[in-house]
Amino acid sequence: MTTRTNLRADAYGGDRPEVRALVPAGARRVLDLGCGAGALGAALKREHGVEVVGIEADREAAAAARERLDAVLEGDAEELLTSTDEAADLGRFDCLVAADSLEHLRDPWSALAAAAELLEPGATAVVSVPNVRFFETFWQLGVRGRWPRREQGIFDHTHLRWFALRDARDLLEDAGLAVVEVRPLIRIRPKGSRFDRWFAWLGRTPLRELFAFQFVLVGERRAGARR
Repeated sequence: MTTRTNLRADAYGGDRPEVRALVPAGARRVLDLGCGAGALGAALKREHGVEVVGIEADREAAAAARERLDAVLEGDAEELLTSTDEAADLGRFDCLVAADSLEHLRDPWSALAAAAELLEPGATAVVSVPNVRFFETFWQLGVRGRWPRREQGIFDHTHLRWFALRDARDLLEDAGLAVVEVRPLIRIRPKGSRFDRWFAWLGRTPLRELFAFQFVLVGERRAGARR
């Protein structure tokens, strides 16, 4: 029997190859914001030999991540990152990863800005967010007249914030991160299907904002950037 806990673990516990592919090969110290059980960070450690520090609010996930990562801070990311003492203890990083975690925060703008301040100038941030402009949103609101509540995906009932591509760009820019690359993850169905690869060409057209289930953005820490 599939439980609610298992569903969420499947949704947020993967090692995210599409995110890892954008982490610079030369990165040596990575901050994983919303690290879950640490699968992504563990994969980065295997591939690049990096030091990975995670921040995770869920107690069980944080406990699992401690077995995989170099260090894990358990608690509210917004509180930890905006606490002078806690932030100072984290040290400096040359890469930040936020893989589908910012939309779960009350104030992702402040949290990302605080996390970006821990990056060295010129360091990289890889941020993945679900795309609320996905075509199913128009179907659900325009035709069905309702906002769905689901266990995962765009309509995850734990999401507190929603982003279209322009919102996501602003999120990074306001945090002092210059957006240098955007990759759409094209899907026709929310959970994906075997037909998705046939529609990859949509990612190179203006329709990408309607068929991208997620966007992965790469930001570069601007020298001298301040909140």
